[in-house]
Amino acid sequence: MRMLPARRKVLSFAAAGCLALGLNAPARAADDIVIGASIPMTGVFAFAGVGINNALQDYVKIVNDAGGISGRKLKYVAEDTAYAVDKSIAAFNRITASNKVNLYYGDSTGFAKTINPELTRRGDILMAGTSFATELNDPKNFPYQFIPGPDYSQMIGILLEYIAKTTPGAKIALVNSDTEFGRDPIAPTEKRAAELGLKIVEKIVTPPTSVDVSTEVLKLRRANPDYTIFHGYVLAPLPEFMAQMKQLGLKSRFMGTFWSMDNAIWANSAAVADGYMGVMPYRYYFDTEGKSPMMEKIRQMRPEYQTIYYTQGFLTAMLLTEAAKRTLDAKKELTAANMKAALNSIKDFDTGGIFGVPISISANSVPVGRVYQYDGASKRMKAVSDWIKIEK
Repeated sequence: MRMLPARRKVLSFAAAGCLALGLNAPARAADDIVIGASIPMTGVFAFAGVGINNALQDYVKIVNDAGGISGRKLKYVAEDTAYAVDKSIAAFNRITASNKVNLYYGDSTGFAKTINPELTRRGDILMAGTSFATELNDPKNFPYQFIPGPDYSQMIGILLEYIAKTTPGAKIALVNSDTEFGRDPIAPTEKRAAELGLKIVEKIVTPPTSVDVSTEVLKLRRANPDYTIFHGYVLAPLPEFMAQMKQLGLKSRFMGTFWSMDNAIWANSAAVADGYMGVMPYRYYFDTEGKSPMMEKIRQMRPEYQTIYYTQGFLTAMLLTEAAKRTLDAKKELTAANMKAALNSIKDFDTGGIFGVPISISANSVPVGRVYQYDGASKRMKAVSDWIKIEK
């Protein structure tokens, strides 16, 4: 159909006007970088979830107040899961349905394993969370996830390195909860102990909240270990074990892993916990040794004591964000593969003192930690080792 001259002229003016508007209009703001999160802010894990949620919010604020990343702001979207896998999955689905999520924080090993096929299918989200499960430290089977510290086997490996150095040939008893979490590092621990010339003289498995441990304590009395390593618990039944073993005159030293290392949980058991040791990937809130500007920032934002669970959440947000930043700096799209490759490019990275040494990502973990010991008189954890790096 032939266009009339007048009609053609009107369209030409309109097109010119649109072009002029395009040249003079401000550029469209870049999309936010979205951090989604399944957080247990109620339920049995709320003691950790509330701190983790606060930490993620705080880190997002710090980044946004400094201008964001490559001109893009962070956006944090979280839902409470009460530490239930089905609720965590539902939260993930709702959050990703209404937001273009780039980064995600998960609340459990169960969630991490269940959502893994979906992360692989989507290919657009990098995830970390509360889990330090050894199984997740596998880039082939968990290509778009990582652990914000040493995995559970590496944690106990750090303890074994300390024991081998301070008490060569020591006898060790393992006490683990009868859960997937508790059983996780048993086999790697036995293997590494043998390599270091340490002797596993007893292995005990209990329910995760067992109170009557008298039968188990008698087994430990017969084994008479130099060290008793607990894993798979937060608090109970550790005080009961330690109290009964001390009453029987056993000289065993007691050790634990991350979830039983928060300073505050031992306040009501300070006398029995005196001398308790364990592995900690991060500095404590009150640890002012050396330069730690990010810990200073945390103390300014939150003058009251913050748990190690807060610190874990804060460090996880830092590493997730650093992966996104490196991807954008390389002029690449925020795909899961690109962000994971950027994450694995982290070498000798300064966390501002959250870790006491520069860190590098190895496989899917940050295999660094330090041994701390609880001082019952001051009610504080105090460092008793240097920072120890584990090679996978």
